[in-house]
Amino acid sequence: MNISRAQIDYAQEVTAQLRQHGIRASLDLRNEKITYKIREHSLQKLPYQIIVGDEEVRTNMIAVRNRAGENLGQMTCQAFLECLKEEISLKL
Repeated sequence: MNISRAQIDYAQEVTAQLRQHGIRASLDLRNEKITYKIREHSLQKLPYQIIVGDEEVRTNMIAVRNRAGENLGQMTCQAFLECLKEEISLKL
């Protein structure tokens, strides 16, 4: 999810990286308030939500929230992919 139109390109880039590694990912680029988007997606019980704003674009990071609504903080896309791969291997 992007916070404003300024992060659309970066959000698309992050989504492409996730998909290249076989992770299902979808974009929410609607021109809505971020709190609305977070709430809406929380109700859908998505495993993770990635939020990108100006800070994330500037530092080449992503902000991650889990299904329980916990803010996991900022991390690189690569670090997030490693966390996902570890979680997936634990479930197998």
